[in-house]
Amino acid sequence: MSATLIISIIIAYFLLLLVISRISSRGAGNAAFFLGERKSPWYVVAFGMIGASLSGVTFISVPGWVVDSQFSYMQMVLGYLVGYAVIANLLMPLYYRLQLTSIYTYLEDRFGKLSYKTGASFFLLSRIIGASFRLFLVANVLQLTVFDAWRVPFYVTVLVTIGLIWLYTYRGGIKTIIWTDTLQTFCMLTAVVVSIILITRSMDLSVGEMIGRVTAGNDSRIWFFDNWHRENHFFKHFLSGAFITIVMTGLDQDMMQKNLSCKNIRDAKKNMYLMSISLVPVNLVFLFLGAVLIQFAHFRGIAIPGSTDDFFPMIATGGYLPQVVGVFFIVGLVAAAYSSADSALTALTTSFTVDILEGQRWEDKKLTRARRRVHLGISVVLGLVIMLFRAINDENVISAIFRVAGYTYGPLLGLYAFGLFTRLKVRDRLVPILAILSPILSYFLSRFSAELFNGYQFGFELLIVNGGIMFAGLLLTSRKSLK
Repeated sequence: MSATLIISIIIAYFLLLLVISRISSRGAGNAAFFLGERKSPWYVVAFGMIGASLSGVTFISVPGWVVDSQFSYMQMVLGYLVGYAVIANLLMPLYYRLQLTSIYTYLEDRFGKLSYKTGASFFLLSRIIGASFRLFLVANVLQLTVFDAWRVPFYVTVLVTIGLIWLYTYRGGIKTIIWTDTLQTFCMLTAVVVSIILITRSMDLSVGEMIGRVTAGNDSRIWFFDNWHRENHFFKHFLSGAFITIVMTGLDQDMMQKNLSCKNIRDAKKNMYLMSISLVPVNLVFLFLGAVLIQFAHFRGIAIPGSTDDFFPMIATGGYLPQVVGVFFIVGLVAAAYSSADSALTALTTSFTVDILEGQRWEDKKLTRARRRVHLGISVVLGLVIMLFRAINDENVISAIFRVAGYTYGPLLGLYAFGLFTRLKVRDRLVPILAILSPILSYFLSRFSAELFNGYQFGFELLIVNGGIMFAGLLLTSRKSLK
């Protein structure tokens, strides 16, 4: 694909986002930025959250996973349904009853100020690393496919990328994100479906014939019950999917901020149910794309790359298919990346303004000034972290940093579980220490699990262990029950 075509697609896409932002942010104040004035249509939120739940990493990685793990990811997706049911019936009623803007305010009411600051800080750390990592992947793809040929420095690519996101979110916040996420979800899903159709046609097959080939092959196996020591065993995947959903949606300001923008708890529940059910066929389509890519690679005699994250980009933009496939790939990649990045920027701004600065106690003009400065500051921080990833330029180190961010959701899981399922008080000053020790102990358990547990390998279920360690620490150091 030519660099000029790619940059034209991106410019046209962002112009459309700016138009939506301009329309949706008219008259928007702090209430609109933080919670969309609690007037968001639940069905629009549900559709947009599909894109926000996925990301540029998902768009690139999930099809590639089929090479090594077949369709086993669907075991986790089914676990997601349980997690979403817990969120809809346990966490969201709590958030709506307390009329929260930031969900971490609950921790102050239940435990104390240090617990509150600890929860918010762990979210800020996790989201800054996660959002920066996802944007780094996309900026790197754009750099290699477009800007290197134009001799544009990487920092300029990052500056433009972050600047565009800031530009269409700084006024409307969540009120804008609700609508831009809808567009981005549509573009991403369209890109995947069109790619499947065009790749299938290039092999002189119908979609029905391709489905028959995939289901008859070895790449579409979903269920794994044979070896419980392995990471992809059904129960490990299923339970991990449930708990990952609880912490990365129900205990995540980014995802819950959209739900809290619905008119009432009834609409928020409908949003959650519709979105969770929709994610099942959506993820199945992504996995089916991976199987189609494998079929195409065998058909054309193309070697599958060692890094499966490169599989879909290589096929889509490597000249093996009509150029229109590459066009849809770029649109889908940008849509997937920015649907998660823009909401992350808004959630980080909300959490820092409300939780760290405690800005909700200020008068409206002062709050607006602070919120806009924080929004700009968070944008700068994201850019700096992306540049740090670039400077490290070591996949193993970057992956380790990303895993560290994943560990930080365990303490949140333990904190909320302890608050919801016990009536005990905690020693507030000890909570930050426990929150640091919990992921450290979890890491060492994972590192030496094979030696300690007769070959057992921890997978995503390590999150449950992490939360359990935090819960146990709180229990051992707890005080008398609340009245």
